[in-house]
Amino acid sequence: MKIAVTAAAPDLGAAVDPRFGRCAYLIIVDEETGESTVLENANIGATSGAGVATAEALVREGVRVVLTGNCGPKAYQILAAAGVKVVTGVQGRVQEAIESYQAGRFKADGGPSVGAHFGSGAGFGGGAGPMGRGGGRGRLGR
Repeated sequence: MKIAVTAAAPDLGAAVDPRFGRCAYLIIVDEETGESTVLENANIGATSGAGVATAEALVREGVRVVLTGNCGPKAYQILAAAGVKVVTGVQGRVQEAIESYQAGRFKADGGPSVGAHFGSGAGFGGGAGPMGRGGGRGRLGR
């Protein structure tokens, strides 16, 4: 079985990246062989659809479990539809996260852990706030 962990750097000693779709790296460990593969996340700078594209990439890789800090609704839906278990709230180092999962200390989630657009900096639910998207009151020429 393949387990994917979102990571801040390309090694097993790296910190777990709290973002799913915009994580820096994805480390995939094959439990049967013990081999790990590191994927640089091409979606980190996507203007939209980062979670969906990242989820689709992991499904293509044959991943059965994802360990991450947070996962939004669209990514979660794709992963769940493919039978991939999603575990959020994961912190610490990648290797420790894998060992904790294998020891049964993590339980798969029943849904997304954050609202849409969370990892893009828009926050829970995707709101821009009073100063975002032209809503501010600039002082031109004063």
